[in-house]
Amino acid sequence: MRIYDVFNGDADGICALIQLRLAEPLESTLITGVKRDIALVQHVPVSEPSQVNVLDLSLEKNRSAVDALLAAGAQVFYVDHHFPGEELPEHESFQALIDTQPTTCTSLLVDEYLGGRFRNWAIAAAFGDNLNAVGEKLASKSGLSEKQINNLRILGVCINYNGYGASADDLHVHPADLYRELVRFADPLELIGGQSKTWEKLRTGYEEDMSQGLAAPVLKETETSLVVKLPDEAWARRVSGVLGNELANQNPEKACAIVTEREGDTYLVSIRAPLNNRAGADEVARKFPTGGGRKAAAGINALPASQLDDFLDTMAHFWR
Repeated sequence: MRIYDVFNGDADGICALIQLRLAEPLESTLITGVKRDIALVQHVPVSEPSQVNVLDLSLEKNRSAVDALLAAGAQVFYVDHHFPGEELPEHESFQALIDTQPTTCTSLLVDEYLGGRFRNWAIAAAFGDNLNAVGEKLASKSGLSEKQINNLRILGVCINYNGYGASADDLHVHPADLYRELVRFADPLELIGGQSKTWEKLRTGYEEDMSQGLAAPVLKETETSLVVKLPDEAWARRVSGVLGNELANQNPEKACAIVTEREGDTYLVSIRAPLNNRAGADEVARKFPTGGGRKAAAGINALPASQLDDFLDTMAHFWR
């Protein structure tokens, strides 16, 4: 039976798969892409029975493809923390670990599933998903030093940063190639302490792009929201997600959003709920076409320019 690993190209998806494959090494067909490319299950063929592992992708956005696979005789293992839809598939070949609480992520669910065998990868993923308090708590329980904790934080953020872009051409490393590089290390601290050119490339790229992102002009700021605007350039598309996290960290009482110009008179939008009230980002995103995500962080793939003012008003009033 052929095995497919289908995963989000961000830190959470990659670190979740790393843990699974370190626990059970095997050859599989990888299906992934940029962070925004979430309807990935449709790329799994239904021509023959298969084992399909889906990580960090909304079941709601992939439901028809999952149903088709189950009907074709596939076995599906689904781990995620996004809104799954109103109900899960009732099928003997469907196994799910889904938790939408804003204090968890897919890698943390896999960590629990595996009994913490590769916990440092889960900690890095938590930091990448901006679950800083959760990551720090797990790291302290594991007896890590402040330097080790900071190294895992930086690694998680940089892996996450690499997943953002309009297409794979925007990225420094394709997520499938990044996974293949990282899975060679049972402990991410070994990667950080080594001479990996990939790691150096990610860290340098992150620092350069972030310096430009932090200088981005403010589009609108209120007592409860902050929205900044980025140009239609590769560096801006790469930094949009991690910049949203950083702005949220700097303004914990405000919802933050990054509006990035796109061709076709549309905008790419990243939304972060206030850190002191990690809920509502998905609701705001779903008010607009192509919007979706989770409670603490969500996005809109193509916001029409004609709806920009409506979006800014929604950001300003939703968390009042």
